[in-house]
Amino acid sequence: MQNKTDLRKEIKQARKDIPDTGGLSRRIADKIRKSDIYKKANHVLLFYPMKYEINLLTLLEDDKNFYFPKVNGEDLLVCPAGTEYKKSNLGIYEPCSNPVSPEIIDVAIVPALAVDKDKYRLGYGGGFYDRFLYKYPKIKTLVPIQSQFVYNQLPHDENDIPVNYVITE
Repeated sequence: MQNKTDLRKEIKQARKDIPDTGGLSRRIADKIRKSDIYKKANHVLLFYPMKYEINLLTLLEDDKNFYFPKVNGEDLLVCPAGTEYKKSNLGIYEPCSNPVSPEIIDVAIVPALAVDKDKYRLGYGGGFYDRFLYKYPKIKTLVPIQSQFVYNQLPHDENDIPVNYVITE
């Protein structure tokens, strides 16, 4: 089995070759809208998409309270969605709003480069979401991902937290 670093490089390169004119992201967003976990949620943690990542910003049109993560040291803060975002030193757009208690979040939609059949995700290597999910285990999690990046098994260690749901196109 490949190590995480090599897999990240390989998957990042493969994602560049997948054109998404909005169709793929739209199909995944539609499936999320139809899922029970999302229908029941009032407070949703979303992520601001980076280049070549599933773009779920159309979900903001739904009648829910949305939040975005903001990196603070090694932790993720939960901040209400707003109209103003600033690019962080990690190259991710983060809300300029003030953080709220993460305990209000019903479902966190979590980014991933890949996920496996046991629902372990391969993230970008910072460990932010795993630390966050370890602290708040009651938050249900969902990973939106292209089906070609669902693997039988990915390398994972004791710090990796599996997600609850995976939604593909």
